[in-house]
Amino acid sequence: MANGLNGASYGPPIKPPVKTYYSHGRRGSDVGCGICGCFSSCLLCCGGCLVNIICNILIGVLVCLGVVALILWFILRPNVVKFQVTEADLTRFEFDPRSHNLHYNISLNFSIRNPNQRLGIHYDQLEVRGYYGDQRFSAANMMSFYQGHKNTTVVGTELNGQKLVLLGAGGRRDFREDRRSGVYRIDVKLRFKLRFKFGFLNSWAVRPKIKCHLKVPLSTSSSDERFQFHPTKCHVDL
Repeated sequence: MANGLNGASYGPPIKPPVKTYYSHGRRGSDVGCGICGCFSSCLLCCGGCLVNIICNILIGVLVCLGVVALILWFILRPNVVKFQVTEADLTRFEFDPRSHNLHYNISLNFSIRNPNQRLGIHYDQLEVRGYYGDQRFSAANMMSFYQGHKNTTVVGTELNGQKLVLLGAGGRRDFREDRRSGVYRIDVKLRFKLRFKFGFLNSWAVRPKIKCHLKVPLSTSSSDERFQFHPTKCHVDL
């Protein structure tokens, strides 16, 4: 067999080259997709950079505001205003269980203390509300006023008239107990707008809530002998 092939040695057969065909349309499509992908990547990159810039600006502004607020607090040292009911005179407090009408007449004096050394205070739209058994029975407005530094101001008001008050079983029981003792548990709330003043600058308005839990004797000789009204501090909720 070797002699028939003249002593030649043959390796594995060589396959013919595979022809590759290109489509010009597909090549153009690939280029377009590449451009779009690059453009989208640029938008995402720029958008991310813009978001980071905005976040950094906001953080810087918040930090600056915090530093300014801290400096102002150290300079001004604001203190909470103190409220107290110094006098309460109750001359009538009658409840008719059939008509549910409450007849009342009560005079109140409030002592308001501004303990701040550098801040004045504006009191606007003052309103006093009377409550019995969580039911509001009266409201009255008081004059607005300005209070200087380290100052105590006394303001007064009067609640009188009649009001339809729907007391439940517990409220009626409390009223009977108060009538026997001659001392009535009345809540008074103050609503107003408060603005601090430093120099010629005024702060934004806040609406604190003031609540006073009072025990007021009816102004009769029998109740006066047993119980006298004592000045009562009010709770301040900013």
